[in-house]
Amino acid sequence: MKLIATAIFILQLLSATTVHAQDADAAKVQLGSRTAKNGFQNEDDIQDKFKNWKTDEDARQWLTSMNHDLAEIKSVSAAKPHGAKADVEVTVESASGKSIERISIKLVSSANGFNQIDKRWLAAYAEMWNMPADVMKALKLYVGETPPHKLSRNDERMYLDELDQKTQKSVLKFFASRKDEIVSDLLAGDGEHSATWFMVTYKGRDKPEWLLRSTNDAIKFFSEGDVVMTRAGNLKIGRISMQRKGGDNGRETAKMLQFKLNPVQLFEMPVPDKKQ
Repeated sequence: MKLIATAIFILQLLSATTVHAQDADAAKVQLGSRTAKNGFQNEDDIQDKFKNWKTDEDARQWLTSMNHDLAEIKSVSAAKPHGAKADVEVTVESASGKSIERISIKLVSSANGFNQIDKRWLAAYAEMWNMPADVMKALKLYVGETPPHKLSRNDERMYLDELDQKTQKSVLKFFASRKDEIVSDLLAGDGEHSATWFMVTYKGRDKPEWLLRSTNDAIKFFSEGDVVMTRAGNLKIGRISMQRKGGDNGRETAKMLQFKLNPVQLFEMPVPDKKQ
């Protein structure tokens, strides 16, 4: 009877553990969905502020920061492009002609909050940055596309600090040698809809705070610092973190590569001197 009771207890414990894990995964999915929804609403709010530029003081300040003379502006319109790094495109018509300002927008509610700036399959990054074969092989182990070939802290993948020293050095050397290009692609993107402005919406206090900087200034700021391996076995590129996406209830998309940063740090950046 004791053996049966023990077996029943173990089964109940395993069942409870499984349910807890499922609840935790579901909570992460809900949080991700809520975060995305808040982000979209924030983009809509900023779009509306630009449309009401004649009376909206924030929009007028943003336009001035973009080097537009308010007295010469004839009209301002705003739209949300799809599949582009820019979240809002603002078209300004003035006496000197028409110009389009493309803004990448990050919403945060905590001073220590991190925001995903880019997420793709490893193959996409490998093609984009002409990644060497040995670095590609290493990152396949890192994201779990290739199963671990030795004991790891995770049965499904390997951390960068678990790779041999030669491979670690190859990964660090690659990202260090291409850092400027990589950070530019992550923050600005490329092509017709690349972002020329980087905006942070911080809702961690009573009133929202907005910060607008040129994407070039943001790239310079977030690039500052070395390319290093963290104690958790991930990668730090200046102020940007590279991680395996994870989560997603174990779906294949958990193996995607993502890059994150803390947008609030940009408030620490000195105001650029426009004379330079």
